Amino acid sequence: MRRAGGRPTAVRPLRRRPAAPARRPLPQCALPSPGGAVCGACLKHPPAFDRTVAVHAYGFPLDALVRHCKYAGALDLTDWFAASLAEALAAQPRVDLILPMPLHEARLAERGFNQAVEIARRLAPRLGIPWSPQGCRRFRDTPPQAGLDLKARRRNLRDAFRCDLDLTGKHVAVLDDVMTSGASLDELAKTIRAAGAASVTAWVVARTL
Repeated sequence: MRRAGGRPTAVRPLRRRPAAPARRPLPQCALPSPGGAVCGACLKHPPAFDRTVAVHAYGFPLDALVRHCKYAGALDLTDWFAASLAEALAAQPRVDLILPMPLHEARLAERGFNQAVEIARRLAPRLGIPWSPQGCRRFRDTPPQAGLDLKARRRNLRDAFRCDLDLTGKHVAVLDDVMTSGASLDELAKTIRAAGAASVTAWVVARTL
């Protein structure tokens, strides 16, 4: 196991699942699918983002590291998250701008930081790509998504974001620590497309399978 800063860096990779070697992550939602066939959820409700790059599957020990970062303020972990994303993105198409998932001001005041912003702050210089910490805002303080089904998550997030940028013709990456249902990233991607973006890619450290 290779370590960075004393922490484990070997987590279960998203691209390899020994129990199902024929399954590989779909380009759009990053969920494993036999033969890479488009999943039913994407067919029924196509996401507003064009593709997803997810570095890890959300499981031990990555889930513990994410929680420690988010709820214990272990911001040094965001440097490792950024490094793992940078490595995964090395061969991916380049984007024009990185936009981190925004927190509502009330949640930001409570937590003291936005982990997506902190990851973007460390990732952007590694890739040489501009980023905007306040280009998008969370306009509504929505209830927590945990425990809600997908339909309720979408309803909870409707019109939650605002974008203050002119993104006409831009290729944009939206960045978050974890993708669970994808509802938050989908709603943010809709807002970014409404601001004129030509394409939207979701970048996440981990994907819930």
